[in-house]
Amino acid sequence: MSDYVHSEVLVNTQWVANHLNDPKVRFIEVDWDIAEYNAGHIPGAFGWVWSKDALQTIRRDIPDKAELEALLAHAGIANDSVIVVYGGFNNLLATFAFWVLKVYGHADVRLLDGGRKKWLDDGCPTSTETPILSLTTYKAQNPDWSLRAHRDLIQEYIGKPDRILVDARPADMYSGANNAGAQRGGHIPGAVNLPAGMDMKDGAFQGWLTPTVKADGTFKPFEELQALYGSKGVTPNKEVITYCVLGGLSSHQWFVLKYLLGYPEVRLYDGSWAEWGNLIGVPIER
Repeated sequence: MSDYVHSEVLVNTQWVANHLNDPKVRFIEVDWDIAEYNAGHIPGAFGWVWSKDALQTIRRDIPDKAELEALLAHAGIANDSVIVVYGGFNNLLATFAFWVLKVYGHADVRLLDGGRKKWLDDGCPTSTETPILSLTTYKAQNPDWSLRAHRDLIQEYIGKPDRILVDARPADMYSGANNAGAQRGGHIPGAVNLPAGMDMKDGAFQGWLTPTVKADGTFKPFEELQALYGSKGVTPNKEVITYCVLGGLSSHQWFVLKYLLGYPEVRLYDGSWAEWGNLIGVPIER
């Protein structure tokens, strides 16, 4: 992990095992639902449901400042806590939570490399108990919107040679053959595709196969990631926006570009195709 530009934001399973009883460290597992967390999680970890805790469900937006403060206070998290996030699906939802925490200025957020899969594969201990911790008083910073792209900014990026959009969806969604539940299929004009694959078993979706990780779920080396993005013209001299369907795949690529490769200007379009594919009057390319 030392080759990454910001290797300090990644921890491995041994680091986590060594800090299970560290009162300064708090662990959060982020999943689609609470079932996997309830089946067994890192001892002392809190469970977040992505669509309930990392999102404000009525607005389909990230939590506001007060909501996030209450969520973190309930988890016994203070402003000086080290927060380690992890989850399934190659950490897709965990990187979204990482992004939300950075939007609100939490100083020390880290990601368990390999996520839930790596923890279990390494035979590390699990617990089915939900921790009970003393309520803290958490004060979030005002949101840093330089990490986020809204639809108006997307329009400004189209056709600009010093700006580039990265579409993290599977190739059939990028081409428009699969509209991913939206009214229209295709991609934002000029976007390049670094596609994820769908891991299927007996016709059932098992998870995402992302081009940025190895078979064990840990990230590929710096040189491979650099070559992967460079082959698509996604270089550090450009401003980059990542998007996907709902924000999971694109937050994963946002994390890689910003922290592992150290690109200076990277934003996440969390509205992604769920928004763009349903807007009236915006351009779409096939």
